[in-house]
Amino acid sequence: MAVLFIFNSIYAQVAIGKETVDGNSTLLDFNNTAANTKGLILPATQGIPAGSPANGTFIFDTFDDQVKVYENNTWKALSDIGNGSAIVANTSDETGNGVVMGTQAGSADGILVLESPDKAMILPKISSPHLNVKNPYPGMICYDTASKTFAVFDGTFWNYWK
Repeated sequence: MAVLFIFNSIYAQVAIGKETVDGNSTLLDFNNTAANTKGLILPATQGIPAGSPANGTFIFDTFDDQVKVYENNTWKALSDIGNGSAIVANTSDETGNGVVMGTQAGSADGILVLESPDKAMILPKISSPHLNVKNPYPGMICYDTASKTFAVFDGTFWNYWK
């Protein structure tokens, strides 16, 4: 029993909304059935977070209503200026340091940190989110299976990246 616990702790893979993870190189995987219309919602921040974020950090910046990624020591917009008025502010006190998956102690500061030298996250897959997601939330991201692109919702429009 102890060996099984240690093995699962070291090589943990997480499936959300389904029973198994697709592939051995997946750290976090979502329910990707054809009927899926649920994406991943990015944290909404009031401006750029303080400190030195890790490359690959994603946010929805409510200061200018844009989805952004931190890459090569700079913030890059992934969307046009959208509309964050639908965002409901979380007024509860923060507790803890977030969740780190893939390693015992992460070096990045975030709510959910995925760190692994050989595993990746599979985004929720949605066919034509601009048609099939009826009420998208600002900062929602997914993989569009119809156009084969990374899709981000800025609160007004879907933005697509190849």
